[in-house]
Amino acid sequence: MASIIAGLAGGLVATIVMTILMMVIGDGGPPPTAALVAKFADGTPEDYEMPGMILHLIYGVLAGAVFAVGVPLMGLNLESIAVAVGLGLVYGIILMIGGMVFWMRMVIGMEPDRDTMTMFGTVHVVYGIVLGAFFGTGILA
Repeated sequence: MASIIAGLAGGLVATIVMTILMMVIGDGGPPPTAALVAKFADGTPEDYEMPGMILHLIYGVLAGAVFAVGVPLMGLNLESIAVAVGLGLVYGIILMIGGMVFWMRMVIGMEPDRDTMTMFGTVHVVYGIVLGAFFGTGILA
């Protein structure tokens, strides 16, 4: 149970850092999750910017719990900061690819430009590194 709580907390911290970075280097538009909400709520992404941000926060927190449970199930150890950051980096890349291919293109039907893809990739890599660092420092161990 402690690993799930640590995963939720780590996911929250990593999502907050990721979101701040997204706001700094992004174009100021709504997150892709707003387009997902808009698709099912019949509106524009701008109409659903805040619900999109909340959905993104929920995804990030839950992804942290998946990391916390999944890494030990694969027989890997998060006690070393270098290993945890490395695993977090790999996880961030996996989330980036899944987000770009599955969510953005297949589910939402977006065809993002190069700048959007660069920002999207960067913030997901940062998410993974922060998540790994959170575990590697043993804050909630």
